[in-house]
Amino acid sequence: MAATTSAAVTESPGLETQRKEIESLLQEHKLRAGDTWYLVERRWYEQWKEYVVTGDQNSSSFPGQIDNTELFEELDSYHLKERLVENEDFVLIPAEAWRNLLAWYGMVDDQPALERKVVDLPSTVKVEVYPVEIFLCLHSNMENVVTAQFSRADHIHTIQKVMMKQFEVVEGAETRLWMKSSDTCCERLRNVHVNVLDSCLISGMTVIMEMRNADGTWPSSRPQIIRNSVEEQESYRGQPGVCGLTNLGNTCFMNSALQCLSNTPPLTEYFLRSAYLEELNFTNPLGMKGEIAEAYADVTKQMWSGRHYSVVPRLFKTKVGHFASQFLGYQQHDSQELLSFLLDGLHEDLNRVKNKEYIELRDADGRPDQEVAEEAWHNHRRRNNSVIVDTFHGLFKSTLVCPECRKVSVTFDPFCYLSVPLPFSKDRVMEVFFVSLDPVAKPVQHRLVVPKAGKVFDLCSALSEMTNVSVNQMVVADVFNHRFYKIYHADESLSCILDRDDIFVYELSSRSVEEEGDEVVLALYLRERSQYRDSSSGSSSCGTSLFGHPLLMAVPRVQCSRNALYHLFLQRLARYVRPPDPSEEGEDDEELYKIQTNGVSDDDGEDNGMRPGPFKRDDCCDGGQWDGQADGPAVTQTQPEQAQSQESGKQVQAEGTSSEVRAGCSTEDSASASCSAEASAGVPTNSQQGAGLQQQQPCETEVEEEKGECLPQTNERKGYQARCRKLLFSIQAVNSNGTTERGMGEDGSAFSFSSQPYVAIDWDPDMKKKCYNENEAEKYVKHQSMEVPHQQTTVQLQECIELFTTVEILEEENPWYCPICKKHQLATKKLDLWSLPEVLIIHLKRFSYTKYSREKLDIIVDFPLRHLDFSGCLLRKTGTNGEPPSRYDLIAVSNHYGGLRDGHYTSYARNKDNGQWYYFDDNKVTYAREEQIVTNAAYLLFYHRQDKIRQPTLLPPSDSSSSPAQPANDVNSHKHDGMERATSCVNMETD
Repeated sequence: MAATTSAAVTESPGLETQRKEIESLLQEHKLRAGDTWYLVERRWYEQWKEYVVTGDQNSSSFPGQIDNTELFEELDSYHLKERLVENEDFVLIPAEAWRNLLAWYGMVDDQPALERKVVDLPSTVKVEVYPVEIFLCLHSNMENVVTAQFSRADHIHTIQKVMMKQFEVVEGAETRLWMKSSDTCCERLRNVHVNVLDSCLISGMTVIMEMRNADGTWPSSRPQIIRNSVEEQESYRGQPGVCGLTNLGNTCFMNSALQCLSNTPPLTEYFLRSAYLEELNFTNPLGMKGEIAEAYADVTKQMWSGRHYSVVPRLFKTKVGHFASQFLGYQQHDSQELLSFLLDGLHEDLNRVKNKEYIELRDADGRPDQEVAEEAWHNHRRRNNSVIVDTFHGLFKSTLVCPECRKVSVTFDPFCYLSVPLPFSKDRVMEVFFVSLDPVAKPVQHRLVVPKAGKVFDLCSALSEMTNVSVNQMVVADVFNHRFYKIYHADESLSCILDRDDIFVYELSSRSVEEEGDEVVLALYLRERSQYRDSSSGSSSCGTSLFGHPLLMAVPRVQCSRNALYHLFLQRLARYVRPPDPSEEGEDDEELYKIQTNGVSDDDGEDNGMRPGPFKRDDCCDGGQWDGQADGPAVTQTQPEQAQSQESGKQVQAEGTSSEVRAGCSTEDSASASCSAEASAGVPTNSQQGAGLQQQQPCETEVEEEKGECLPQTNERKGYQARCRKLLFSIQAVNSNGTTERGMGEDGSAFSFSSQPYVAIDWDPDMKKKCYNENEAEKYVKHQSMEVPHQQTTVQLQECIELFTTVEILEEENPWYCPICKKHQLATKKLDLWSLPEVLIIHLKRFSYTKYSREKLDIIVDFPLRHLDFSGCLLRKTGTNGEPPSRYDLIAVSNHYGGLRDGHYTSYARNKDNGQWYYFDDNKVTYAREEQIVTNAAYLLFYHRQDKIRQPTLLPPSDSSSSPAQPANDVNSHKHDGMERATSCVNMETD
């Protein structure tokens, strides 16, 4: 800016000397960008030239004091006239010539010197006669506007300093500038080190300055702050750093990583003291123009202001998605991947190296490790120098050995975090429900040990050893929301079954497998009808909703008529489906229900244990009581036999039951019903049963039964058909979801199944309430394998680090080119730790991806909270007093709960100011105890080197052990982000 000048006139040299000096300066000085020149009114300058040429100091042509009055539009504002022309209205002289003239002649009082800068325009270099005139104001007071002129060569930082002085802003306050070109358009002036010309500032624009609020926010941002209650006022004061982060939708991975970084003392203190402002790199092609660093600084300052319960990191999320498209939207991501991107982005945005030079890497070639390591680290710092490198970067030693020529290649590579493997187990534990062919047996829950890389066949084999049921008679299905989510084939991989999936294994008859085509496997759904009113038409419509557990059962193709299926389904559901009380229905209805249920009594408490379709099985498990199990049906007209079996010294009693011919039911009826019972059970007929089973009257009307014509053409038969119309449920063919109904034939006609058939039985609400026992349907028993406590594997962190430094052979996809053999080789590789950073991040590789399987390892890694010692595996042995700085204390942990497809992230962190541990679960923050931190959910570990740890300045909160808020160990269930299958249909009661 121009400044007023009043200099005392000194004794001037001779006129000839004056002339020669000024002419010499005008000839020597060329226009160079950034130099200062001055405007002098042409008439005064011409008079001075005439004066010095005449050589007479007493001449009347003496010019007097320098006077630029003719150049000003008005003397009050000293605003320069427009359209002034060089050498017609003024002349330009360099700064040194101006200082000489000012010293010899002085200047008219109160007139400013017309100082102008030389600017480098795109096409030429010239003196800027008319500088940029802009308006200045504060964001908090837009009415108070000040006009100022700046050269196009001035930096934005110059404008910032002028504004802070003009508006008396407190020194050290963090400010930022906005450029306003119209009434609505504002743009951030991010880089204060560029000049006015490059920032596109022109005359007439307004520059607005805003100061950061005490709570870390900016007045222009208006961020959303979550309040715990309506009563919370701006006066809230909490512990700095103890602040939650709102989940924007599947962003718990980001919140967890941010909380861990926020509680990393050297990085947080760097941003809190605004040291990043002087190191923002806006020209780095690998960076994000400083935007990631600024967005992270805003979040950090808000969290550490102590004025918020929780902060909404929406702007930070937007910036991350803008520069890393994989984080766009609201899908689930890995906290380690976000952390890796963030550390790299912060490094490039804050890289102190503006122009990276090319450096050719050299191999060790037998040189000492110390020399090669120092060279590698020096080369790394020549291109990468930032607070991230200072805090998080260490050095590996990588040794490769060729398997043929034994060439040894040694290099030293920088790292930002350690990704350590976890010991891999070849087996996994799975829990399944086994549904027996016996209709009265409850499902049995088994715990199986199967190969991780195994097939569904291996699961069936393990279950077969416990149940003595052939593998060929098993079908494995994933049940979800009362329907089959997937029915697996025997050759499918077990890796597609997650631990949280509800797996049911169904036993089918041997004929359904051995004799292909004779039987069809039906998927049976249960549905309840419901009435609702259509709001558009006003009419009533009927809908259905699924309930209970679906079933798989094998049905002979010749019995796929509506009538035959009804009897088969009724017997399969006999454990929890009972007919109504006959006293309520009348004598006729009593006979009807006896026929429909094959004579099953409604009395569930009879001592004789009446059940339809009795079974006897010798291989009953020891872990629970089976209601009735056998190898085949024993259909009699007498009381049921009692069978006992001895296994492992334990008595297991199987209750035999029978179909009973009641009074009022003809022999043909009973025979027909008995035949139907046998067919529905999918077991051999009388002629095929083994010894010990009582014989029954032959069924003479079997063919007629299949056609729905079982009784003679008499009035009695007509009455029977009328009674048969009152059924417990109806049958519909549906799709795999159990919703879309497909066309069926007329009543009694057979179904046509071309692929996996799905059938639903529909219940009226009243009939379901009377006949369907929901409590009994939900019951199951636990096998003795469930009683054995599942031993969770625990490994030490030191074991994982040793595994990381173990010699390994390169994979075929990543060979090494041997310079001696002149070809790619599967060399042996060994990584060693040479030097460790101030803050060490250890990534536990819980997610395992191979060509054959994908899984998450839930083993517990026992990591120390204090004194993690690397002295045994650190190659570099130099340090103060002979002891290398290799001991670390834990400061933060990022946790992952769940599996591969979904999960939830939280974090533990130690506050740097009071030393207290906290548990961060999105916007919820609670106290934590040290014994809670080591869990099988630990994913990222943050360690701080002991020689750099600063002792807490505050005492721990006195109520940390008995906080009103629940401590972190009370958080025993976590809401999984974006779970596609968040609700399980298994809500069974243990019998």
